[in-house]
Amino acid sequence: MGVTAVDEWTASLSEAGELTPEVVDRIVAVHGDRGQKAIEAVAESRVKSYRDFTVVVGYEEEYIVEDDGCTCKDSEYNLDAADPEQLCWHAVAVRIADAIGETDDHDMWYSDVRDFL
Repeated sequence: MGVTAVDEWTASLSEAGELTPEVVDRIVAVHGDRGQKAIEAVAESRVKSYRDFTVVVGYEEEYIVEDDGCTCKDSEYNLDAADPEQLCWHAVAVRIADAIGETDDHDMWYSDVRDFL
């Protein structure tokens, strides 16, 4: 499979090391409102990296994101898993945070933390 629009903005973001206006425009062009929500989540430090999972704190609960897959209902019901450009905002947020080093890192297992939530 060739390079996708998601791969392109991820590479541009990694190269820039920060959210530039051009990359923000590209993310929003590809993902619409999902892209905007993702950018807001990163700005608010809601992407958390644990030893076992990366988690995005959503509006009502936390969502586990692995390999662009997510535990949210949007990902489960509205997106085509076979289309690499269809990502929920949680997965987009993880890509953004990883590319610019803005994950909130926790040296613990999320599976242990989850028991307290």
